[in-house]
Amino acid sequence: MVKNDKFPLYGLIAEFKDAEDLLAAARRARGAGYRRMEAFSPYPMAEVAEVLGVRGGWLPWIVFAGGLLGAAGGFALQYYVTVWVYPLNVGGRPLFSWPAFIPAAFETSILLAGLAALLGMLLLNRLPQPYHPVFNVPRFSLASQDRFFLAIKATDPHFDPEETWLFLEGLRPVDIAEIMP
Repeated sequence: MVKNDKFPLYGLIAEFKDAEDLLAAARRARGAGYRRMEAFSPYPMAEVAEVLGVRGGWLPWIVFAGGLLGAAGGFALQYYVTVWVYPLNVGGRPLFSWPAFIPAAFETSILLAGLAALLGMLLLNRLPQPYHPVFNVPRFSLASQDRFFLAIKATDPHFDPEETWLFLEGLRPVDIAEIMP
């Protein structure tokens, strides 16, 4: 481990060869009191997310609000056009014939819900993210192929560089590295 006072440490990262090792390491780290951790794997792992304490987010509510806004906007647009701007009395029906507005309102709700899902996902995931400190770790490029990583952030209350390094060594990883900002 290199001591460098010029640049503060972002954290430590341990590399594991398979998903079971990562899950066991995350459980042991959580049991040791570490709370500010991140896991990186080539595919989603619900068990690791549960161990790390990742909760359901705001995205379903954002999509729901987008759908409601789309449906209300679709109805409002059709009402404005058929009642105020271009009123036509066709076959004696009322100007505001709401059953005829349902298909278009449904389509606008789907459109806005989809756009809200896309934009909400990008914002909540902080994407695009052209830089993250873990990109400085040389072996981190393997995270998209076949390796699994557990990072413990230096902002964790239990983080001590030497003790955390020794703790990670006890998990028997393939490699341990410092994450420099």
